[in-house]
Amino acid sequence: MTGITRTSADLDPRRRRILFRAWHRGIREMDLILGQFAEAELATLSETELDELETIMREEDNDLVRWITGEQTLPERYATELFARIAAYRPDFEPVPETK
Repeated sequence: MTGITRTSADLDPRRRRILFRAWHRGIREMDLILGQFAEAELATLSETELDELETIMREEDNDLVRWITGEQTLPERYATELFARIAAYRPDFEPVPETK
């Protein structure tokens, strides 16, 4: 997948903004991971999950990539089910190491 394929016509304004931002990150790796996640799951996320997703998306792309690839230890605040679901959209996914 190389870009957005989902229409945002059926999404509320908040979800539309998140979908756009997920595909326009700054580095391609995060475009692909967050973009694919958003396309697949955004419509069904709860308000609490949307809050968490927006918090995650405020992080620097380079940090997110390092956490997802395991190059850096995942901060405890992101050792969540939602972050694991996002990380699963990594093309060569291997589980993110749990923090101790």
